Amino acid sequence: MRTTRIVSMVALVMLGACYRVTVNTGAPPAVTVIDKEWQHSFVYGLVPPPAIDAKQTCPQGVASIMTERSFLNGLVGAITSSIFTPMHAKITCASGPVAK
Repeated sequence: MRTTRIVSMVALVMLGACYRVTVNTGAPPAVTVIDKEWQHSFVYGLVPPPAIDAKQTCPQGVASIMTERSFLNGLVGAITSSIFTPMHAKITCASGPVAK
């Protein structure tokens, strides 16, 4: 009985989590942001979403890139048995070069 409770608690913690990855380049951030809330990926993310071309929107480069799977993204993935696994991507443009 005790092991069932422990396994249940671990499963709740593991299944209830969302993930977020942020990469900072060290460049100062600008006001311009590219925000794609529903990037389409498939089969547990093995088929990745299309690349975001930030060169025209961010002529000074990129300050940070954040990708996450929100609760709604995870819910849609769970409903489709992870065949369709959307993710959220947010790119913050840089206002200048990386400070040395």
